[in-house]
Amino acid sequence: MGRFDRRRGHLLLSCALALGLLAGPAVTASATPGPASQFTPGAPGAGDPYFPDMGNGGYDVSHYDIRLAFDPRTKAISATTTVIARATQNLSRFDLDFRGPLTISKLTVNGRAAAFTRSGAQELAITPPHGLRRGTTFVVAVTYAGVPRRIDDPALGVSGWVATKDGAVALNQPIGAATYYPVNDTTGDKATYTQTITVPTGLTVLANGEPGPTTKHNGRTTFRWQMNQPMASELAMLAIGKYNVTRGVTADGRPNLTAIGQSIDTKAGQGKVFNRTTARIVQWESSLYGRYPFGSTGGVLTDARVGYALETQGRPVYDQRTSEVDGDLLAHELGHQWFGDSLTPVHWSDIWLNEGFATYSEWLYQEKFNGVPVQKSFAETYAGEKDWSGKVADPGRDQIFDDLVYNRGAMTLQALRMKIGDRAFFQVLKQWPATYRHGNVSTQTFIRFVERLTHRDLGAFFRTWLYQPGKPKI
Repeated sequence: MGRFDRRRGHLLLSCALALGLLAGPAVTASATPGPASQFTPGAPGAGDPYFPDMGNGGYDVSHYDIRLAFDPRTKAISATTTVIARATQNLSRFDLDFRGPLTISKLTVNGRAAAFTRSGAQELAITPPHGLRRGTTFVVAVTYAGVPRRIDDPALGVSGWVATKDGAVALNQPIGAATYYPVNDTTGDKATYTQTITVPTGLTVLANGEPGPTTKHNGRTTFRWQMNQPMASELAMLAIGKYNVTRGVTADGRPNLTAIGQSIDTKAGQGKVFNRTTARIVQWESSLYGRYPFGSTGGVLTDARVGYALETQGRPVYDQRTSEVDGDLLAHELGHQWFGDSLTPVHWSDIWLNEGFATYSEWLYQEKFNGVPVQKSFAETYAGEKDWSGKVADPGRDQIFDDLVYNRGAMTLQALRMKIGDRAFFQVLKQWPATYRHGNVSTQTFIRFVERLTHRDLGAFFRTWLYQPGKPKI
């Protein structure tokens, strides 16, 4: 995430349709009757200490199919979200995360009506007609409607479904996805996505991944987007409104789609500048971090007025304050495509693995394009940092977007570079995202990786920089 004010897909869905999982009777492989004692409820949380109610246990999602219609006059949506998942235990019941005033009109598991209850802020507890055996695939379809309500957390800011002048933007980090679709809202359960969005003709829809066919009927236009690489729910996005879209390619031929909201006051030709700068930075960062991890790149500049930019997967979203298309910020959010999007922390306590690397990307950008040495950025940040009281690798729930995570995270990387030397350090920058591509990682995973690569015991170094409060000596 950028800072301002605040600190496997279509194929699986086709297979499900072919097997009759989305409609009709349940299939034996996925829902098998048996003694009740053999089946137990999945956990209502995924075990993240900062967000204990987020995510759920007992299953692993492989794909989300979101089919949603939006009415800009009422701000209401009507939608059906289909979730394809695999049971990781014998399930008698399982939960999805689903927030706010949206009303469910129909819910099925493997095509059969299933009982459900809603409790607390986000728990949607579902009881299928029969127990779901461990290792089997099951399909949940939820039909619902209403006006989504954004989240405005006192410490973490705005997330979720955010209304704009001519539409809406969905920005889900850290807890917003469940405001508009039922989801296993945990960083540890990545899935592919299909988003099929219908809006009045004249509006545009942008989302993660690759655009599919666009169709028009009775004054309405339907857009289809497909994210074919695994994605954490906090990185999913939607932008609905009036946009000027620019299409291009990177130097290696990768599609590059950028868009600027028509209500944003930008300089003439800014759309082309935005597109070209994005392509240039992606190509440059690929030379440092290895092959770009997604099928396309780009960015969306919106009038959401949320006060931050966000590294939504494959296509970051930028707040209207970034209308000058600042290279530092693009380097930050595009650097996240490797660090945070392809490599995603299992727990939010390890968010420095996102923000430290993205901030370091800014320093590298300054050196490459503006002649400011990384060591100078480090020295100025080290001298100017006033609060050294927290732990970088465990900042606390309300501090995950603080300078501690961004600045000290980046300083940790530069200190590591000085410790192990340039050759080993730049091997880390390229091999770390390659080794765990599209996976989940932790601070301990990173430490073990660096120690294996360098054949050195770096425990004392990492304890000082990541786990001990206080200003490290250099």
